[in-house]
Amino acid sequence: MSYKIVYMGTPHYAKEILATLIDADDMDVSLVLTQPDRPVGRKKILTPPPVKVLAEKHDIEVLQPNRLSDEGIVEAITAQKPDFIIVAAFGQLLPKSVLDIAPCINLHASLLPKYRGASPVQQSLLNGDKVTGVTSMLMEEGLDTGPMLEKIMFEIPQDMRLHALMEQLTNDACTLTLSTIRNFNDITPDAQNDTEATLCKKIKKSDGEVDFADAQILYNKYRAFEGWPGIFASNGTKFDEISLVESEKEHKAFELLGFEEDSVIVGCSKGSVKIGTIQPASKKPVEAKAYCVGRGIKVGDHII
Repeated sequence: MSYKIVYMGTPHYAKEILATLIDADDMDVSLVLTQPDRPVGRKKILTPPPVKVLAEKHDIEVLQPNRLSDEGIVEAITAQKPDFIIVAAFGQLLPKSVLDIAPCINLHASLLPKYRGASPVQQSLLNGDKVTGVTSMLMEEGLDTGPMLEKIMFEIPQDMRLHALMEQLTNDACTLTLSTIRNFNDITPDAQNDTEATLCKKIKKSDGEVDFADAQILYNKYRAFEGWPGIFASNGTKFDEISLVESEKEHKAFELLGFEEDSVIVGCSKGSVKIGTIQPASKKPVEAKAYCVGRGIKVGDHII
């Protein structure tokens, strides 16, 4: 048996799931919908989403509507007569006119009903969760509110950061996609308990600001905001190569507690962290010890 699939997705996570569907002998992806090309980088170069690049490589028709309600979009999906519409990080809510065409299955990178919304992977790290996972769910008109189908759970190592966790959950989502489609008729959908639901918002650059009040919170932000926005002080100084030293002792915020090879130990109001590199605003990153020595910052001083 071959399953006819219409696919909707946009970033790398969605591209990997699409690749899994294309590679599967029993899946036939006949149409892909993704977000419009966007300007990227300082030079604002118009760049296609990863899903579009992969679909065109395999000669699959691609549509890039600003809205799914745009003229002709519902008709184009309907004409494919899909068995399933598979959705992963698409970036738009599906209107009832699309939901009524075929079962719409979303691959969401959290253990629903926890962390509905735009940034579930970052949120699990910000909260210091020990366990996260991926949920396949039947879509309805709300945001990540539909009945759950299957889950894959993953225990998060204490030092795992965003990129590694995203890679793990992407691999699990690929596995889950095939499992849910193939076993769909034998799965009993499980309604989400809305009283347990939490919602996470899109990450803003300002979320990366740290005040060295709590070492555990700072370290969790460092893990969650790998790549972008990173973590930085209010004056724009960025910090990288960070590890948690301890999370209970009281210190002065930003106090230099000591040197360890090329790194520095810095106090928070509660706890302390080791920092490997420091990057003043508009300058290149330098080893943290060299940063302090070059500025005459001694043990007991504030590092900024």
